[in-house]
Amino acid sequence: MRTSKSTKNAYLAKLTEKIQMKSVDVGRDLDGSTPPSVFIGRWSYPKVYAGPMMVGQTGDTYIMDSPESWIGQNKTQEDIIGYRMNLVRGKQIIGIHDVENPFVEKLQDISLASKSIDSEAKFGSRPSGSMLSEDTMPHGPSAVIEKFDIDAVKWDRQLEKSFYDTDLKAQDAVMNLHNKDVPFSAMQKAFSVGAFGIKKNRKLVPTRWSITACDSTIAANLLKEVRHYQILDTYRVYEFTSLNNYYSIILTPTEWQYEWFEAFIKILGKEEMIFSDYETNTDKKEYSCVGGCYYTAKMVVLDKLAKLKRQSGVIILREAYEGYVPLGVFNVRENIKYAMDGSFKEFETLNEALAYCGTKLKIPISRYVKQSDLLNELLHSKQTTLDNFFKKEPNMQ
Repeated sequence: MRTSKSTKNAYLAKLTEKIQMKSVDVGRDLDGSTPPSVFIGRWSYPKVYAGPMMVGQTGDTYIMDSPESWIGQNKTQEDIIGYRMNLVRGKQIIGIHDVENPFVEKLQDISLASKSIDSEAKFGSRPSGSMLSEDTMPHGPSAVIEKFDIDAVKWDRQLEKSFYDTDLKAQDAVMNLHNKDVPFSAMQKAFSVGAFGIKKNRKLVPTRWSITACDSTIAANLLKEVRHYQILDTYRVYEFTSLNNYYSIILTPTEWQYEWFEAFIKILGKEEMIFSDYETNTDKKEYSCVGGCYYTAKMVVLDKLAKLKRQSGVIILREAYEGYVPLGVFNVRENIKYAMDGSFKEFETLNEALAYCGTKLKIPISRYVKQSDLLNELLHSKQTTLDNFFKKEPNMQ
């Protein structure tokens, strides 16, 4: 049986409540820079709290909102939390269609920028609190912003082209930028502030929604391409470990189908929670019950398959361990990207691939199989009885 999204949400809500993070302490006036970074909330939609995220230091602060850099530079979970808790969020409530508002134009300037921008803000009250959620990256204190100024901005050339092409659909802009290797976080920020799309359709999109919109747009386009390629002829396992997570990605010699598992193991106590969702070789209609991680993982694997010019099925097994802190779906995207860019192990059968994964995972493979839809079906289709498989399962580490 698959667990529902509400169950996952309830679990992660309980987890985030327990985590204490210390935000930076700032006053009502803040001189510093924006990495560049913006955040669009979703409460009170179609009016939203939109604004910049700033840090109280000048110079190059790009690393603080550049998730593509963190794993490659061996940044620890503590480093990342440190960056994020130093970001101060300013906000004003704005209608989503009010993209020609002078304040929104500054947010567009920030989102299209090629580097950090010196900025100055005056808040209505002293910024306080912090935000931690499973979908978006955490940030430090926030407050309503009364006055906001930024220095002159140099725009990224590719983002600038998309901004000025007011006849280009937003989804085509996203795909073009992906094909030109523009960092995902840069295109997603620009998308969220209404910088893409046909002129009359441009609007603000909450950060959380814009991440999944960009992931699913890229994935849908890549899948159309991948479906035409020759099917892989063996099983492959890619893997990667970082930030208290282990990922195992199994490519199967079948047409496209996809199942995602994520397990949270002994983070709050003695719990072992598994959440999963899947799709067959038809377009998934309903929103995934496990949220944004499902789409970002799918996008990264399809990107690799498109580069390989191969089609396959995909089973992803993710485990999060003690000390894990939800940092947003970038964590899944970047970890899987590193896994897919690394070497892989090849196997003749699904049993062999699963047996190998079983030596790395902390939860027995049999538990994943029992919960699965697709994996179960694949094992049955290979005329393997589950009883036999469980008997052969190796001892877990």
